[in-house]
Amino acid sequence: MDSQHRSPEYSALLLAGPRAGPLKQAHARLVVAGYGHSLPLITKLATLAVAAGAAPYAHLVATSHPAPDPFLFSSLTRAAARHSLPVAALAFYRCLLSAALPFSSFTFTAVAKACADLSALRTGKAIHAHSILLGFGSDRFVLTALVVLYSKCGQLPVARKLFDAIRDRSVVAWNAMISGYEQNGLAERGIEVYKEMLVAKAVPDSMTFVATLSACAQAGALDLGREVERRIVSERMDMSVFLGSALVNMYARCGVVDKARKWFDMLQERNVVTWTSMIAGYGMHGHGHEAIKMFHVMRREGPLPNHVTFIAVLTACAHAGLVMEGRDAFACMKRVYGLVPRVEHYCSMVDMFGRAGLLDEAMQFIHDYMPGEPGPEVWTAILGACKMHKNFNLGVEVAERLIALEPDNPSYHVLLSNIYALSGKMNHVEKVRNTMINRRLKKQVGFSLIELGGTSHLFRMGEKSHRQTREIYQYLEELIHRITAAGYMPETESVLHELEEEEREGALRYHSEKLAVAYGLMMSAGSSSPIRVIKNLRICEDCHLAIKFISAVEKREIVVRDKHRFHHFKDGKCSCLEYW
Repeated sequence: MDSQHRSPEYSALLLAGPRAGPLKQAHARLVVAGYGHSLPLITKLATLAVAAGAAPYAHLVATSHPAPDPFLFSSLTRAAARHSLPVAALAFYRCLLSAALPFSSFTFTAVAKACADLSALRTGKAIHAHSILLGFGSDRFVLTALVVLYSKCGQLPVARKLFDAIRDRSVVAWNAMISGYEQNGLAERGIEVYKEMLVAKAVPDSMTFVATLSACAQAGALDLGREVERRIVSERMDMSVFLGSALVNMYARCGVVDKARKWFDMLQERNVVTWTSMIAGYGMHGHGHEAIKMFHVMRREGPLPNHVTFIAVLTACAHAGLVMEGRDAFACMKRVYGLVPRVEHYCSMVDMFGRAGLLDEAMQFIHDYMPGEPGPEVWTAILGACKMHKNFNLGVEVAERLIALEPDNPSYHVLLSNIYALSGKMNHVEKVRNTMINRRLKKQVGFSLIELGGTSHLFRMGEKSHRQTREIYQYLEELIHRITAAGYMPETESVLHELEEEEREGALRYHSEKLAVAYGLMMSAGSSSPIRVIKNLRICEDCHLAIKFISAVEKREIVVRDKHRFHHFKDGKCSCLEYW
């Protein structure tokens, strides 16, 4: 081995490095010099070939050897996984398997990573079973790789069970669990894991902060996001493009668009995600013109926009009534960038036309441009516009189409019922309600979240479980008395139509948004900082009106993030300009 390491052939391999052409020449030299079957040299050659991206050549070299050892195929499996060649990693694993050679924990770690990269759950499960069979079931490296695999494949209960079984968790395991929860829409659980990590005195790295900031963005956990930012700054962490993008996204999605822009401007390196996050941030806050301006700057100075960038641009246009700009963006998407529009782009265009009251144009766009039969998301955009612009005939037609497509979706039945009610067809309302009762379809429960001092408080309509319920209701009654004196009149059409007028007013009074806002104001009396509330559904017309009045009488900015966008209420006005 030592003599081979000192040989000119070994030197030739080192000189060739991870470059396919020179490696093939070095290989020829090995064969001519009689070292064609030297396992250490062949292992080095094949591993460098994998690093050069020539995995098929490495496979040929390795499988041509008359007596391969476990180290050869294990090294190649690890090299392929490390160089993001997951299919090759699986191929080398199978070579090891078919040669009936011994396995190491590092081989299982590498091949589990390859399955995670491919989201190959079935193969991953087989490898998991194989690792247990060979006694590697409790190896912390193997367990960590499996946590990554199951998290990436959305199998979070399995990932958590394996995570809990790791005695000495590495930062990779913690990161996998945080990002696993965040990427599967369970941001609050991801935040809990981050807090557990700090209690366990594990040291976060930049990827921990990226995953945690993404979870904060999703959950609207601004206080924790700011705390993470302080750590990043105080520890003088290298501001990678991923970390910078995560900060921009967190501030944009938590309603502090000015701070998002500050970070954006400070970053030395920006990728398509950074630009798109900033454009989407402007769009969500109703700053459509700023979003379009930034898109034009991106086209001149930034990276090429991708499909997600165009969704952000078109959504910004839809929320700000920028129809001409939206048309231009949609046209240049294919003409200039060669991007084929997806369902989300068509849906954004339909939404844009619909919100602007151009319902005929929206229907024409569906007919002329959309390939195939439109899906529920397109008809839902039209239906929302029908309700907004009181086009009840088209609304009924569209709602019935939606119910035919997804008969068990309760929200379509509720929308149809509301449209019938708004057009005065109460007998039809009764029929829809009876259908819902017979099919046991229940409207999605709305809730609102407010974060104070790092703790989230959740409110549902008529919430009575909060320990300060009595004080909250008393405070809300006083608020409603004050805003009524200022001219507020309840929008009783916002409530289920089977209620009597007086009952409707009572139900509106205790909507989750109002309770959350009242609690926020009550707990921060004397403060001038904005109240921030997150609503899981679209904010109702009455709460929107009431919060405008509250912002004026309380002289406080109130920010509500609903299912679709941000509403910044200040001095009796909303940033959405009644356009939501």
